[in-house]
Amino acid sequence: MTGPITTLLADDHQVVRQGLRAVLACEPGLVVVGEAADGLETVALVERLAPDVLVLDIVMPGLGGLDVVREIARRWARTRTVILSMHGDEANVFEALRAGALGFVLKDASAAQLVRAIHEAAAGRRYLSPPLTDRAIEAYARGLAKEWPADRYASLTTREREVLHLVAEGLSSAQVGERLYISPRTAEHHRASVLKKLGLHGTADLVRYAAERGLLPPRPQRRE
Repeated sequence: MTGPITTLLADDHQVVRQGLRAVLACEPGLVVVGEAADGLETVALVERLAPDVLVLDIVMPGLGGLDVVREIARRWARTRTVILSMHGDEANVFEALRAGALGFVLKDASAAQLVRAIHEAAAGRRYLSPPLTDRAIEAYARGLAKEWPADRYASLTTREREVLHLVAEGLSSAQVGERLYISPRTAEHHRASVLKKLGLHGTADLVRYAAERGLLPPRPQRRE
């Protein structure tokens, strides 16, 4: 690759993005071209800026990190994704790699490990920060392959996943329509389709499903 590696930072916490930008600003050959605070904004910025590497949190509002990875891998394969997350269990790592990510770095990793992950991803190579290993992920995958249950979520279209996420966050059909530039009636149609495909029976079920699947950011705790 000639020229600097252009990088987009996506995390719903501004202080995290500021810290990442400060770290990467010290690295020759890396240039941060933008920041995003939610999944939908991330997809829009990847389309507009076409960065070489996206550094992405796995839990994002608007659209979950894994769905962002899938959308980018499907539409803009030139942009490589590195997941930066505090959730480093084999299930999350495997799902991220299966969705199309090339790197997975834990948030307690060193700056050098993140920088290496960005360089490796830009070159088209996989990188997992310690203590993650390819062997552990492959063993996990073999275990799943023995009996892989049907995943109804995989049957949802990209638009249906966006609607699911926004409805689960508490948006009305009118608000969903405004956010996605579709009519409230179309948003309601997608919502009904999501409920049918997932075998759910209302918004409460949908919110519970999204929470159990880890699609929603944790709610801030109330101060007593």
